[in-house]
Amino acid sequence: MKVFVAGATGVLGQPTVKALVEAGHEVKGLARGPEKAELLRSLGAEPVTVDFFDPPAITSAVADSEAVFHMATKIPSLMGMRSRGAWRENDRLRTEGSRILVDAALAAGAQVYLQESITFLYGDTGDEWITEDSPISLGWVALDSMMEGERETQRFSQGGGRGIALRYGAFYAPYAASTLDSIRLARRRLLPVPGDGANYFSSIHVDDAASAAVAALDSPAGVYNVADDEPLPMRDYARALTDAFGLKPPRRVPKWLFRLLAGGPAEYILSSQRVSNRRFKEVAGWAPKYPSVREGYAAIASQIGSNAA
Repeated sequence: MKVFVAGATGVLGQPTVKALVEAGHEVKGLARGPEKAELLRSLGAEPVTVDFFDPPAITSAVADSEAVFHMATKIPSLMGMRSRGAWRENDRLRTEGSRILVDAALAAGAQVYLQESITFLYGDTGDEWITEDSPISLGWVALDSMMEGERETQRFSQGGGRGIALRYGAFYAPYAASTLDSIRLARRRLLPVPGDGANYFSSIHVDDAASAAVAALDSPAGVYNVADDEPLPMRDYARALTDAFGLKPPRRVPKWLFRLLAGGPAEYILSSQRVSNRRFKEVAGWAPKYPSVREGYAAIASQIGSNAA
């Protein structure tokens, strides 16, 4: 299948391009500049160097594609997430970028449009499992743009294609800046557990997120949760990281202090989200290589060294 990937050089884009190529697909990826273009060539993909927000250029680039992936994001650093202004470019990618890409995919007659989404869209459900039918909660304004991206995915389905939104758990990987930042903070015991840490936190290793995107090519239109098999309470999640790297256990801080330090994203980190991946596993025949962060962080420590980061 001919696949066009926007965000092809990002944290999720790179392993997805690699997985698509290994599966025998013909891949074109959006690249900013010669260095990113060369990166895509090294992965076996054809680079396309056009402005994402130039509709005619994108329509031309997507023209012969059978599937279109929207994985372009601009997520702020851990330290920058509390600033609303830091999310502006990411919001534009999810709103205007999604409209442009869906228009191009429809014009190309593509069969599949895949949108990267997030499980933070759900509310706090305590110990209950979250399915794709669980209520949405948009208390944090930065999530509004993600819902706009999902609506554009539905528009693609209404146009006759298969629009698929993959709601991913929190990403982690040895090549993800947020993971390396978390390890550095944990070394200094500056990655705290808010309150008693009993709230569930759902995550997904980026390699598993990429394999899910490839598996979704043959899936029916719809929304699917993509998380690992065993979401952990936050205290166990943090302990999985520190244990993997032989660090002291994380400190605990009052929830009010965590809210003060983290800003807007705090409520979603404090929410209890025990996300089920059952529907996608059944539909796509997919399973994560790393069932939980216990296995995932142990693998990362082995890959980069327990003293790295």
